[in-house]
Amino acid sequence: MLNYKLLLEKAYEGRKNAYAPYSKFKVGAAVLMENGKIYTGCNIENASYGATNCAERTAIFKAISEGNRKIRAIAIVGADDEYTYPCGICRQVIAEFADKNTEIILGKKSLEYTVKTFAEILPGAFTKEALQK
Repeated sequence: MLNYKLLLEKAYEGRKNAYAPYSKFKVGAAVLMENGKIYTGCNIENASYGATNCAERTAIFKAISEGNRKIRAIAIVGADDEYTYPCGICRQVIAEFADKNTEIILGKKSLEYTVKTFAEILPGAFTKEALQK
């Protein structure tokens, strides 16, 4: 069983570093890789909005840059009063390194959370396996 609270705590730590001067919406993420290592990330905004990077992708790209390729779980925290789901681009990046059973932990209000599988938040995901058919 995964330690959801630990992943949420790490996601909140990541959120502290968010750079969100435009939206004022700070997001943090913590991704647990297959080897047991946790990487944190935050959203990093830019005056040119297209250059903005989400917390989930920041955490995943840190893991990938260190040679890890398989996501076991990812925790995401944003607003304190509602669950913050990954955006479409982040869901596609998660699809590249996860499977349909990868757990997505959505947190709010200091460690209140819900858990979804990746298949629940992106049914019919476009994946590299689809390209091989």
